[in-house]
Amino acid sequence: MGTGGVTWLGTPAFPEAARAALSDTQLRANLHKATSTIRGKRAGAVAELPDWERLRRAGEAIKDDVLAQLDGYLEQLEAAVTARGGVVHWARDADEANAIVLRLAREAGTDEVVKVKSLATDEIELNEALAAGGVPAVETDLAELIVQLGRDRPSHLLVPAIHRNRAEIRDLFRREMPDAPADLSDEPRALAEAARAHLRRKFLSARVAVSGANFAVADTGSIVVVESEGNGRMCLTLPQTLITVMGVEKLVPSWRDLEVFLQLLPRSSTAERMNPYTSIWTGVTPGDGPREFHLVLLDNGRTDTLADAVGRQALRCIRCSACLNVCPVYERTGGQAYGSVYPGPIGAILSPQLLGDFHDEQAASLPYASSLCGACFEVCPVRIDIPEVLVHLRGKAVEAKGSRSPEALAMSALGWVMAGPRRFEAAQRLGGLAGAVGGGTIHRLPWPGSKWTAARDAPAPAREPFRAWWRRTRG
Repeated sequence: MGTGGVTWLGTPAFPEAARAALSDTQLRANLHKATSTIRGKRAGAVAELPDWERLRRAGEAIKDDVLAQLDGYLEQLEAAVTARGGVVHWARDADEANAIVLRLAREAGTDEVVKVKSLATDEIELNEALAAGGVPAVETDLAELIVQLGRDRPSHLLVPAIHRNRAEIRDLFRREMPDAPADLSDEPRALAEAARAHLRRKFLSARVAVSGANFAVADTGSIVVVESEGNGRMCLTLPQTLITVMGVEKLVPSWRDLEVFLQLLPRSSTAERMNPYTSIWTGVTPGDGPREFHLVLLDNGRTDTLADAVGRQALRCIRCSACLNVCPVYERTGGQAYGSVYPGPIGAILSPQLLGDFHDEQAASLPYASSLCGACFEVCPVRIDIPEVLVHLRGKAVEAKGSRSPEALAMSALGWVMAGPRRFEAAQRLGGLAGAVGGGTIHRLPWPGSKWTAARDAPAPAREPFRAWWRRTRG
């Protein structure tokens, strides 16, 4: 399969977007409260298991096996789904996937679809494509509904509306939800009840549902969706036609392998021992559930990512969001600054690879949206070495700039200086003079050094270089 890249980049480069986010004090307060709460609960849930590290290594091994034999497992899945009455469609990119879903919805004779929360459909901007085709989609996940009603962008893998507080959500429901009570309060129970009443009519009248997939079991053709509200169960059982859009990397070979991930995912994402709602279906069952099932297998940059021996680690991701909740950069900037449906550390390594173009300013900036502290690797349930991939992708971003970029010219000049002992000592003496004048810390440099000091301080060079000190004291 080929790739067509992603469609959702195009916002300002991360440094510019992050600067705007940092000035929003309410956003930072919302994020700090939410991420710190989730962090603490997750740590407690993980600590209950004495074999957590063995589970992580098992998840890593299973995912690596899938990626090494992806073509065979995909053919196995297609055969199993087809044998059980489902129809499999292959989509190279977002345009193909959107066209398939829109055609199937029209063939089913519907003018509206209900949706289960799905990052893959957000990635390809399916909602926008369906609306343009006259078949609007209704998000049924509470957080996704909040984002949709607010004409907003998601900011978290697990909790897309994490950047909004209860008062903001109450005001949004009053304004955008026609059947919301006029005296709606900001109590969680009242907000959830308002959304439930609004969505119930949608569930009962829907003829077509669209879902993503957390996992697909290759040997049986079973599709797995885990969620916490029950809305997914309604979408997956009531409509006549069910369409699932799934990234090709979401496979596990067998039910025994699925068992590992059903332990890793809930503890890493929602800090629960097991997921509240786990829906599994296999093809079509006469008299039970949808009459038609369609599985759209989405590439959209994944096979190109698979070709990168270092970068392919990102395809292990099970979308738990643990890396976001421990990331100091994400906690201060929020997810929208990343300009992608995949924010945080995993987005910083996945989004540029799916796009496949490091000449894009925003994509090239994402691998730098990290302090490389390593907290993301420590919590990742499938052991994605995100710092390693970040450094690897920074190299690609530099290569894309070419040998005539200011950065490349500066490094070339520095290499020339350091290659000759006399030149190096002369530079040290000049640096020592700057240190004597500037004190212990350099806060501001002229251009192009200002690009560095705009975001960080630099230690001043020693007044006396080491070589000069050595000659003076040991000579």
